[in-house]
Amino acid sequence: MNAFKSDLLRVLDQRGYVHQLTDGAGLDALAMAQVVPGYIGFDATAPSLHVGSLVQIMMLRRMQQTGHKPIVVMGGGTTKVGDPSGKDESRQLLSSDQINANIASIRRVFERFLTFGTGPTDAVMIDNADWLDALEYVPFLRDVGRHFTINRMLSFDSVKLRLDREQPLTFLEFNYMILQAYDFLELSRRAACRLQLGGSDQWGNIVNGIELARRIDGTHLYGVTTPLLTTADGAKMGKTAAGAVWLNGDQLPDWDYWQFWRNADDRDVGRFLRLFTDLPLDEIARLEALEGSEINAAKVALANAATALCRGEEAARTAQATAEATFSGSGIGEDLPVHVVDVPSLTIVDALVGIGFATSRGEAKRLVAGGGARVDGSPVTDEAHVIALGTDDIRLSSGKKRHGILRRA
Repeated sequence: MNAFKSDLLRVLDQRGYVHQLTDGAGLDALAMAQVVPGYIGFDATAPSLHVGSLVQIMMLRRMQQTGHKPIVVMGGGTTKVGDPSGKDESRQLLSSDQINANIASIRRVFERFLTFGTGPTDAVMIDNADWLDALEYVPFLRDVGRHFTINRMLSFDSVKLRLDREQPLTFLEFNYMILQAYDFLELSRRAACRLQLGGSDQWGNIVNGIELARRIDGTHLYGVTTPLLTTADGAKMGKTAAGAVWLNGDQLPDWDYWQFWRNADDRDVGRFLRLFTDLPLDEIARLEALEGSEINAAKVALANAATALCRGEEAARTAQATAEATFSGSGIGEDLPVHVVDVPSLTIVDALVGIGFATSRGEAKRLVAGGGARVDGSPVTDEAHVIALGTDDIRLSSGKKRHGILRRA
């Protein structure tokens, strides 16, 4: 741990958010002296962000908790270009209407994590389309583009990755790093923003913005990046075999969100509690020291705290009650996914596809053959097995962690 004096950097450091700092001493002193406005940018490529963006959202929350001003920058402009960082191929281009609808949907999540308003530490949401859409091409190239060399732009990992794999990198995407640097310059002018935070893959983009502001305005800006976030088994955070873990409730049910955290690897529990919950550090230390079956209590605490932040206290309570009923052996939780069937019977294969535990009949057959399918707790290994539906709900399971209800219409 570093000996930071400001609450901002001390909290970020103690909870595991800090990977790189452009000028740690300078930022520490600034955060001691004044309210620091800081931003993170989010592109609006879908109606919801997923768990992979949650560490960035939590950094903005930590800013507000320590007396500073979070700025959420929605990429209404940059989404039209596409960030090549970490991408193997070009992103599908969206219309302005699609982007605006996505921004409106995403805002609902931020309102759970941040307090928006007009006060000195209240969060604000800004759309970079406000300035990017108004740029004139030749003046922009003359005033901003001259500060970027092709040599340096070709050295960035986001560019080298695509070129090394001989995958297309459009001129449109190649401009992204210039536009993001310009965002930082504009935000320093418009909102007195002094800090940009982001994932480690954004380090080059952040440094570009700091250098651009210094060259054009003589302004001293700062940057902080988080470590590359993967699970203990090496998987990318936010992705599972079942798909993305979306933050919006209309993209992913509360139960599935709760289960994602409940199913965390034992080795991830302490780290996730520090990053994704507001539990005190001494309580987290107690929970992560639990061993054997007792670690499950820490996982439930993680699931409850993370779900309460994103979906609300009631969602967390309902999901836990559903889990207790489901895993007690005979109960069926009320919050499980339900597949309503209007026929008296169906095969196990059709049931698995219908409830969404398999994306095709072939996948469902492999699940059954592998011993992963159960009906009311009993394994089913015959793909021709027929499930008869009566007045009572039937519990359908895929592996140990995915459960649902079959119900007769």
